[in-house]
Amino acid sequence: MSGPSASDPARPIVRAFFDEATFTATYLVIDPETRHAAVIDSVLDYDPATGEITTHSADAVLAAARAADCKITWLLDTHVHADHLSALAYLKAKTGATTGIGAQVTLVQTAFAPIFAAADLHTDGSSFDHLLQDGERITIGAMTANILHTPGHTPACVSYLIGDAVFVGDTLFLPDYGTARTDFPGGSAHQLYASIKRLLALPAETRMFVGHDYKAPGRADFAWETTVAEQRTSNIHINPDFTEADFVSKRRARDSVLAAPRLLLPSIQVNMRAGKFPPAAANGTRYLMIPVRAKGSAVEALI
Repeated sequence: MSGPSASDPARPIVRAFFDEATFTATYLVIDPETRHAAVIDSVLDYDPATGEITTHSADAVLAAARAADCKITWLLDTHVHADHLSALAYLKAKTGATTGIGAQVTLVQTAFAPIFAAADLHTDGSSFDHLLQDGERITIGAMTANILHTPGHTPACVSYLIGDAVFVGDTLFLPDYGTARTDFPGGSAHQLYASIKRLLALPAETRMFVGHDYKAPGRADFAWETTVAEQRTSNIHINPDFTEADFVSKRRARDSVLAAPRLLLPSIQVNMRAGKFPPAAANGTRYLMIPVRAKGSAVEALI
């Protein structure tokens, strides 16, 4: 599926909100003509030490939308995040906007529902309002958002091409930090390579907005915007001289030494439910499941 041509004048207004606690970039994408807007990859603030949730990050996006006199019509996630909780449910309650995610989210739900004993979860994607197919186009006011299925980090990852801007989630980071990990269930370094090649085939001047920034060594400031041209020439994990075999080898070596994300277990449970928490227990409290696994014979006796 091809996106807008290089001559397409569509240039959305993009407001970024960076959550340093999870290194996540959330985007408010505004159609300058109609003032309709989408929110991409929202954050629900969560303290793992206390279990407390707050909405400061999401409220900042809502305040910016009000200040810009725009109406949020879409709430979009690029994938089921493993590093922060999504504010989809909270923002939907506040705005009435439509929630959307890649159609292959069903694969992620099917993989993780048994791990968390999520008997309440229908693994058909129905927690979300709309499942987005590769090549589908949705409208944000007068703008068109083109859906690009870009698997590899997870099987359900999608990127959103809106005018001269593409929102790639965790598929690519800034050129000095590289690319996404591929060691989650359903991840694939081979698929990620193909997805990156697809994104790099977009016009060179396309603005690219990434889902996270971890501030590569030697860089003083956080950042989240780059271009296709910069990625083509400068990404440390992929460049014109890299073959697929080169990339897969480098990516797998990097993945083998990565620690699990700090908020992996709570994030997956909430995000595969479109930002909702599991049902309340008999005492009225909602709980997140923490699977316990024995590592070594000395611990096995304890469980």
